[in-house]
Amino acid sequence: MKNKKIIAIVGLPGSGKTEVGKYFVELGCAPIRLGQLTLDEVRKRGLMPGEASERPIREVIRKKHGMGAYATLNFPKIDSLLKNDDVVVDGLYSWEEYVEFKNKYGKKLTVIAVYASPKIRHERLAKRKWDKKNDIKMVNRPYTEEQAKERDYAEISGLHTGGPIAMADFTIINEGSKTDLSKNLKRTGLLIDKNLKEK
Repeated sequence: MKNKKIIAIVGLPGSGKTEVGKYFVELGCAPIRLGQLTLDEVRKRGLMPGEASERPIREVIRKKHGMGAYATLNFPKIDSLLKNDDVVVDGLYSWEEYVEFKNKYGKKLTVIAVYASPKIRHERLAKRKWDKKNDIKMVNRPYTEEQAKERDYAEISGLHTGGPIAMADFTIINEGSKTDLSKNLKRTGLLIDKNLKEK
């Protein structure tokens, strides 16, 4: 475990965090989505995914466990994965979560920020199609324009998401095709690969 690495992906909704995560999974990293805690509870309650159902759950979790909750509650699973694999973390949001990760994992942690303009992100979110039967983790849940703006404001003002984005080790601009994203990641990925293989 001491030689394993963690890549945490930060960025606002629709920026492409999940696609970046897939790239690193293909390199052999074990994936974990911090926000799956919320979506599991949404599914457990039989609710439809979306900001109206998800925000109250996130607020309850953070009120009960603190603003770093999505980090600390996922640490046992991350530690278990690190016994065998490097880990890619999808969806580190709050400044407090970032601090928790830095305090626990230190130099093992590499943070990648994924950026796309609000217009592009909101268009992507609106085009999502949620397949209730096959997408049980609710990865592709759609957002209306208003819901997307509300989520942006909530993350920036309430979670201080700008902090982890500003402190990222690498920033990827993702405003083109998936092929363009892959090319950008390959260029940065040479450094990440080197970090991952220094064992």
